[in-house]
Amino acid sequence: MNPNAVNGPVILVEDDHMLREATRQTLELAGYEVEAFENAARAVRHVMPSFTGCIVTDIRMDGMDGLQLFAKVMEIDRQIPVMLITGHGDIGMAVRAMQDGAFDFLAKPFAAEHLAAVVRKALQSRQLVIDNRALRNALAKPGDDMVAQSRVMAQLRNMAGQVARMDVDLSIEGEIGTGKEMLARRVHQQSIRHAKPFVVASGGAVASSTELADHFESAGGGTVFLDGADTLPLAAQAALVALLDARDRARAAQDDRLDFRLITSTAVALSDMLNGGNIREDLYHRLSSITLRIPPLRERRDDIPALFAEFVRDALGQTGKKRFEMNAADRKRLLEHDWPGNARELRNYVFGAVLNLPRPALAQISPAASKTLAKRVSDFERMVINETLEATGGNVVRACALLGIPRKTFYEKLGKHQIDPDHFRRTNVARKSL
Repeated sequence: MNPNAVNGPVILVEDDHMLREATRQTLELAGYEVEAFENAARAVRHVMPSFTGCIVTDIRMDGMDGLQLFAKVMEIDRQIPVMLITGHGDIGMAVRAMQDGAFDFLAKPFAAEHLAAVVRKALQSRQLVIDNRALRNALAKPGDDMVAQSRVMAQLRNMAGQVARMDVDLSIEGEIGTGKEMLARRVHQQSIRHAKPFVVASGGAVASSTELADHFESAGGGTVFLDGADTLPLAAQAALVALLDARDRARAAQDDRLDFRLITSTAVALSDMLNGGNIREDLYHRLSSITLRIPPLRERRDDIPALFAEFVRDALGQTGKKRFEMNAADRKRLLEHDWPGNARELRNYVFGAVLNLPRPALAQISPAASKTLAKRVSDFERMVINETLEATGGNVVRACALLGIPRKTFYEKLGKHQIDPDHFRRTNVARKSL
């Protein structure tokens, strides 16, 4: 496979055997997956609205000709790119077909480079259509405060639910923008304390032990979320240990005047803080008993499309906009950018896109620019397969139908990307039980 290939099949229809094989070879050498047919009637049976590729067809053929095939395809889906191969006398017909929605035409004889370039442009156009349809489908589904497409996030959500029911203190580790407060709120909402206050305190903003105590007393039996515990001054750390000790003594005496659950967040691992001398050892042991880590987006790229859709939903609601269509630049960023600011950066980008503000140039800020196109295509293919399995609850038959590929090909891609459909079936069952 050529590393410059663009994902998506190419249906080639040509009744001349030698020309069909030559064109097939040209496209395959350019890195495309080609399904070649000698007549249009057979080819059209492989076209459905979920088809992710494009069609290259000769105009002059026995039986159903290329223009009739084009008309049939337009009845199935007007956004499937159809390119017409024309002889000298057919150019006028091809131009009229373009006015009716054909993607392009190639006059014989055409250069191999020109054919490959037109096919690339057509596949890019089709993939953008498919992505926008997936976005609209995602927007039509109920929102979720914690999107979990990837396996690691599905596991994290399940673990958070278990921890919520235990009513114990919790530490959440994660880079800036990963959603630590959102996870803390989810734990609070699923806990026995959900009807009591959820109090947010910033570790770096705590000026005194008295101010720290005020936050805990205001919780009134609820949850205190100490955000940025890694920025808590050492003196305030001593006060926090004293508060936790006082709470434990009050609980032992069945005195609920000082009752709270503590959830802390740090941008670095607690063990690294201890090794660096940035946390008291007694506080470390109090906070590190149960720890959840939220991985950055670069470690769970399968979550990016679902997060993108969720943020589009929020942006449309808050801006009053009725509709949003991602453009080629948006799609390129989703595929290539590593999002060092994590979900917060992605959310800011989405709001700017919905408002149609200028997008920052990807090359100026993307650490992923060194990825080969083959790696980017592979990442996108894995992302689409995961998204489809998530939508179908792990149903392979439905996933194959939606993607428009044979089951054998689908299983080969599952093996290539090490994707287990059973995970999505289990996650679907677990999600229904939450």
